[in-house]
Amino acid sequence: SRWNLRLHFIQEGPVPLETGGGMLNALPLLGDAPFIAVNGDIWTDFDFARLPARPEGLAHLVLVDNPEHHPHGDFILDGNGRVHDQGTQPRLTFSGVGLYAPALLRDWQQVIGEDDGSTQRPPRFKLAPLLRAAMARGLVTGQHHRGHWTDVGTPQRLHQLELQLRGENA
Repeated sequence: SRWNLRLHFIQEGPVPLETGGGMLNALPLLGDAPFIAVNGDIWTDFDFARLPARPEGLAHLVLVDNPEHHPHGDFILDGNGRVHDQGTQPRLTFSGVGLYAPALLRDWQQVIGEDDGSTQRPPRFKLAPLLRAAMARGLVTGQHHRGHWTDVGTPQRLHQLELQLRGENA
C-alpha cells in the first residue's frame, strides 16, 4: 500500500479479550517484530513517525496531559524517557498508543495469574499489569504528546469531539 501498512483483523468471539488478551491472540499474525497498537476509542493528531523503530525495552508508550475525566493520570515519565508506575513526579495519562515487543506477552501467565478471564481460551486479560511489571524492571520508555488527543469513550465525549472537529462550540 502507499503507506506501507498491513492490517490484520481477528475475530475475538462473543466476549472481548481486553487489550492484553487481544494482543496475545494476534501474535501468530504479527510474528516477532515490534508492533503498534492503538485503542479504538481515541482521536489524536499524534505523528506516528515519531515512534521509535523498536522499543528500547518491551514497550514504548505515548503519554498525554491528563484529561478532566482522569485528573490523576496513569504513569510517570522521567527525564530519561523511562515510564514508571510509582513515584512522586506528576503523572500523565496513557494515550492508548503504544509500540510493543512481542516479548512483553511472553510471561503473561506469571504476571496475570489465574484471573477470571485468563483461564478462558483464548485468554482474556488487561495489558496494564504486564506494563507495570515491565516498568518495575525498567523496560518501558515513553514520550509526551502535547498535541490533540481525546478519549472518545462515552457518547458525550464523542459528541464534543464531533462539534470541535466541525468548528462548533463544544
